[in-house]
Amino acid sequence: PVIGVPVSGKLNLDAVLSVVQMPPGIPVAAVGLDRGDNAAILAAQILAVNDPEIDVKLRSHREKMGAKVASDSKEVE
Repeated sequence: PVIGVPVSGKLNLDAVLSVVQMPPGIPVAAVGLDRGDNAAILAAQILAVNDPEIDVKLRSHREKMGAKVASDSKEVE
């Protein structure tokens, strides 16, 4: 699979178009501008389908992310 990560710079539109205008037969999963972190999580999800160890680590990472969101939300309140 191809995971497209448009990178910011002077030509943001070119970066986005390079991801969304792939030729037929080349499916692309696109993540947000400069979101290499999300691309890594997506790649881990793909690999976790057949690798229980990655699945466990990914679930743990998501739990930590959720706990951080909850903690950050309490700070704002």
